Amino acid sequence: MLESSAPEQRIDRVASELAACLPVLHRALDRRIAREYPHPKPPEGQLALLRFVAQHEGATVREAAAALLMKPNNVSALVSQLTERGELERRQDGADKRIAHLHLTTSSRQRIAEVATLERRYLAQALLSLTEGEMDALGSAVGALEALTNRLHPSDG
Repeated sequence: MLESSAPEQRIDRVASELAACLPVLHRALDRRIAREYPHPKPPEGQLALLRFVAQHEGATVREAAAALLMKPNNVSALVSQLTERGELERRQDGADKRIAHLHLTTSSRQRIAEVATLERRYLAQALLSLTEGEMDALGSAVGALEALTNRLHPSDG
């Protein structure tokens, strides 16, 4: 049997380390925020939809579904739940009444901003504890992580 080449071994190692590290980083940040954030955390799907709408105000259900890799009927159900709770608004399209554009409510926009502030604060605190070399490596890695994300989840726009 042929042994893997060095580049293949390196790719396998990096892939394994990223697959193990990134979810732990996300959970650690999420738990830190949950301790300080005064509001109940919405389920992950709802939170993902709210974050998407925050970045793409006026998006349609179909656009959100494509971006979140979800079925439109599942996103529509999330929109209904969030609309009932007063966290999201549906606004009818002027030209096509069958299409609704999604908008955050004022309170939802404020809560997302609060969470983003907490995320930045916790990450900044953790980054302060790193060495210069570690900071340089992370700074360089951000662009590569964005490129990797785009290859795994290409945008349609």
